[in-house]
Amino acid sequence: MPEPGPNPIDLGEPIDIGTPPPASSDEDPDTDADSKTKSKRPVRRVLIAILLAVATAAVAMLGFTSWRIIAQRHAELEIQPSVGPLSLDYSREGASTADYLRTALAAEVELDRTYGAVYQEAPDKNVLFLAGTGLLWTPGKDLDAAMNLISDGEGAVTELKTVDPGPLDGTMKCGITKSSDGDLTVCGWADHGSLALAMFNNRTPAEAAPLMLALRNATESR
Repeated sequence: MPEPGPNPIDLGEPIDIGTPPPASSDEDPDTDADSKTKSKRPVRRVLIAILLAVATAAVAMLGFTSWRIIAQRHAELEIQPSVGPLSLDYSREGASTADYLRTALAAEVELDRTYGAVYQEAPDKNVLFLAGTGLLWTPGKDLDAAMNLISDGEGAVTELKTVDPGPLDGTMKCGITKSSDGDLTVCGWADHGSLALAMFNNRTPAEAAPLMLALRNATESR
């Protein structure tokens, strides 16, 4: 009969170690998502602030432009018999030239009414003046278009410089163009209700600018 072997080892009841926990990461997913959301908030605030600033500036600019249009659109012009040292030329040739200038301006810029005049100061100094009234949305561009009228007839207006437009505001420029009789100074103004050009012989832009301002102050009213 065989000898009994050693008693079996009692391992006891199985130990329930449960479900192993998920592999840990350096950051909790919820914490990571929340952190990313928070990090985006300052960027969004900056973008919103920039958009608000741009919108505010645009509204302010629109308001200022609208105010200028309303203030300037109802301009009226009246040709004066004399302005400073200038006297209106009533001769047939002067009237014919004035009519030609008026017609040429009307063909170049869309205006409700146009005017033309020739002023004289001395036999060797005169001023060809053409102007018109109407609603101008872009006075600066319309003034450049009117300058092309001079360019077609004489030559490009060069050395254009902005000069003081006076209390009526808007834009005023003076430059030089070539002609068969020598250099001509060309000055012009434009606002949301009127536009004018003048050609001065035997005058520099520095001499013509204050005379153009005097013509404007005497001719334009609102």
